Amino acid sequence: MVIPRRSSLDAAETNAAGARFLIVEARFYDAIGAMLLAGAEAALSRAGARHDVLTVAGALEIPIAMAIALDHAEKSGEPFAGAIALGCVIRGETYHFEIVSNESARALTQLGVARQLALGNGVLTVETEAQALERADPGRGDKGGDAARAALGLHALKQKIGAL
Repeated sequence: MVIPRRSSLDAAETNAAGARFLIVEARFYDAIGAMLLAGAEAALSRAGARHDVLTVAGALEIPIAMAIALDHAEKSGEPFAGAIALGCVIRGETYHFEIVSNESARALTQLGVARQLALGNGVLTVETEAQALERADPGRGDKGGDAARAALGLHALKQKIGAL
C-alpha cells in the first residue's frame, strides 16, 4: 500500500533557505531510523535548509537531547529555526509501548508549545516492524520527510506572521 503525500506541505519547503534545523533521531531500530533520516534530510535539502543531527538511544531521550541542544545553540548565538524528532516505537507484549509512545509525544508537544518551536514529530508508533518499514521508507510513507515538512511549515508560518 502506498500512502499518498500531502502536497500542501511541500510548498513550505521553499521558505527555509539558509535556515538551520536540528534533527534528533533515536536509532533503536537502525534500518528504520536510517530511512526516516533520509526522508527528513531530503525534505530539508529541497528547502535549502541546513541541519545538524544528534543520535540518541530511544524515543524518551529525544525531547531531552532536543532541549539540551536548543539551549546550547541559543546561548552560542546560533539558534535553530526548528527541530525534527525521528524514531520508532513498536508495540511489544508489555505496557512499555504506551509509556514510551505517550510520554515522548507529550514531552515533544510540551517543548514545542513552551518554546514556540517549529517542530516536526516523526516518531512512529506502530504495531509491527512491517508497518514501520512502510511508513519510514522515503519512497512509500516518507514519515521522516513529513516530519521535516511539518517543521518547515511551522517555520514558514512564523515567517509569515513576523514571529522570527
